[in-house]
Amino acid sequence: MTTHLVWFRNDLRVHDNYALHAACRNPDAKVIGVFVVTPEQWRQHVMAPKQAEFIFQHVQALGHALAGRGIELHIRQVADFTASVAYIKAFCTEQNVDALFYNYQYEVNERARDAALEKALDVDVTVQGFDDSLLLAPGSVTTGNHEMYKVFTPFSKAFIRRLQEGLPECVPAPKTRGEVPFNEQFAFDVPLEKFDHEIFPVGEQEAIGMLRKFCQQPAADYPEQRDFPAIEGTSRLSPYLATGVLSPRQCLHRLLKEQPKALEGEAGATWLNELIWREFYRHLMVAYPKLCRHRPFIAWTDKVRWRGDDALLEAWQQGKTGYPIVDAAMRQLNQTGWMHNRLRMVVASFLVKDLLIDWRQGERYFMSQLIDGDLAANNGGWQWAASTGTDAAPYFRIFNPTTQGERFDADGDFIRQWLPELKAVPGKQIHSPWAWADKQKQTLDYPRPIVDHKQARLNTLAAYEAARK
Repeated sequence: MTTHLVWFRNDLRVHDNYALHAACRNPDAKVIGVFVVTPEQWRQHVMAPKQAEFIFQHVQALGHALAGRGIELHIRQVADFTASVAYIKAFCTEQNVDALFYNYQYEVNERARDAALEKALDVDVTVQGFDDSLLLAPGSVTTGNHEMYKVFTPFSKAFIRRLQEGLPECVPAPKTRGEVPFNEQFAFDVPLEKFDHEIFPVGEQEAIGMLRKFCQQPAADYPEQRDFPAIEGTSRLSPYLATGVLSPRQCLHRLLKEQPKALEGEAGATWLNELIWREFYRHLMVAYPKLCRHRPFIAWTDKVRWRGDDALLEAWQQGKTGYPIVDAAMRQLNQTGWMHNRLRMVVASFLVKDLLIDWRQGERYFMSQLIDGDLAANNGGWQWAASTGTDAAPYFRIFNPTTQGERFDADGDFIRQWLPELKAVPGKQIHSPWAWADKQKQTLDYPRPIVDHKQARLNTLAAYEAARK
């Protein structure tokens, strides 16, 4: 009997999974799956314990879903990517595997691992890889000179033209091939941390339900609501996309089913644009592998003289900067593993351009906390905020953290949720709590601002201008 092996990585689903679908095309083939845990690699990549737990629970859910379709999922732990190559090679021999199927990962280490495996496998094991985690394959959306776009807007326009010519196909879950048991007795030797199941319910069907609900009215309301953290105006689907519990094709097709004119710039277009930003950063990472190596896209920005101040960094990490919108956002991150996108920009700007701390420190801290940690999106977002990336905010664009709070959390509802020590500060005065407290001769259990924004702005401009010379 022919044996097909599916190597699951960041594609923890049975619906619209290109590798799984291809492995199951032959109804007579025996299909088995494998998921390999690599604690040392996860440690090097500073994976958040909440994300590890999210993966752990979705591997379990995947195992049950596959078992019900007659596909056994094997779960093994080895140290790192090098050891995973040796393990998969040995597993193919042990199971008499004829063909191996997997979905591409685009980071440098992952691509090197896959190349090493293809080289190591015997010629009698056929290997098939698929561009599954993107709507369009890297390198397929280029300029007239066949180069990767460096600016988002023309990339987005070209991307939408490609989608208008024909949508990428969603493939069905495999048909049932019988039933096999699933052994749940396995453990990850990695730090794990519980997450809130009400915010992020576990399971592929739960994720599909969240997607369907969002694509109805919320996707149409998204442009007006997405910037206000006190409103449930975003999809919160990012953890499911980052780990592959959902595919971007499922998101696109469901969006167009509910908002059929999204590709024409009407209702739903703003959220579609967020999916295209995700593609942009991943395409860039393939075109410019240095982005995986913590290098800035704009070379001269590596000459910025950052301030090495552990006390300021720690105050930012703990949400104790004295700027309420920054602190509320950081506490949301630390407690839930997720942060509202507008606030990701605000806190990143604050770290880099108020505290003058290297953006890579922030990028690393985010990865260590985020349940939706994704290298390309996280790096792209940080380089945008730090003005070091392609199509980034210009270096002289510096958010004022107080006015950002006044604009996007005017009544302080979000701030009060995460900073209960400020609950006595009335109305809009919560954005400058010490100004109120000093007038009222009150003492707050809250730090005074750790920097003066006006002076910090001048210091940052000087640091960037010195680096440009």
